Amino acid sequence: MIKGILYLFSICWLTSFTVSSKACNLKPDSVILTNALKYIETPYLAHTLEFNDEEQLVINKKQVDCTTFVEYVLAESLSQCDTTQKLSETGYLQKIRYRNGVIKGYTSRLHYITEWIIEGQKNNFIIDLTQTYGIDSMYVALSYMSRHPQYYKHLYSSKSNTKAIADTEKKLSGQIIKWIPKDSIPEEGFSWLRNGDVVALTVGIYGLDISHIGIAVYKENKLHLLHASSTKGKVIIEPVPLSLMLKRNKHWTGIRVLRAKLDMSDDLDRRKIDFN
Repeated sequence: MIKGILYLFSICWLTSFTVSSKACNLKPDSVILTNALKYIETPYLAHTLEFNDEEQLVINKKQVDCTTFVEYVLAESLSQCDTTQKLSETGYLQKIRYRNGVIKGYTSRLHYITEWIIEGQKNNFIIDLTQTYGIDSMYVALSYMSRHPQYYKHLYSSKSNTKAIADTEKKLSGQIIKWIPKDSIPEEGFSWLRNGDVVALTVGIYGLDISHIGIAVYKENKLHLLHASSTKGKVIIEPVPLSLMLKRNKHWTGIRVLRAKLDMSDDLDRRKIDFN
């Protein structure tokens, strides 16, 4: 009962947290988590970006999938903390979602999280923490979308789109990246991984890199995932620790961890807001 009351108090405190430039410098993890927690109970809906025949910047915060949830949270947080570029939330969202921030049809969208990470680093939005803390290496080999065009509305109906996606896959393949296998992730997480970090789940499916993404949150001193769950049909804090969540799915192999650059530094200690 007491734990439940404290848990609700923690969420209320975070959702009432006022974002300021000082907060961005001193508590960047709180900024991300505050914005993410606002989406709890938001319905899950796949393919929210696929409804239009012509590619355009879709903003639907009332229904999200795992990727759009994270994108909306990052765009809002980056715009709140922006003291130099003065870019709007919509402007950040377009840069996060599209190659070079330019919409040029379906294939200009960053469909693979590998490229999503590359673009984020290039735009100075995110840091790939696993490049520093990863304990294993992975060879990137992408081909899933071009090999399965029947699963994608805008590929199934367009050979030119399929070819363009295949060309992108070839450009991205061949990289060696760092990652953390699921058997090496303790329930309590890592000292360097903090609330608000983005956690991308690697997958052992041929031609695919990452199949799910969410936001790190510590609950009762254990690392959990705050994410848009297709199974639960809404945004939730996963009831079981991330390590157990990964072990329960035979396809998930491990994680990559990213951090939004809200304070323009990557060496802050984790400031744990623990839901005890």
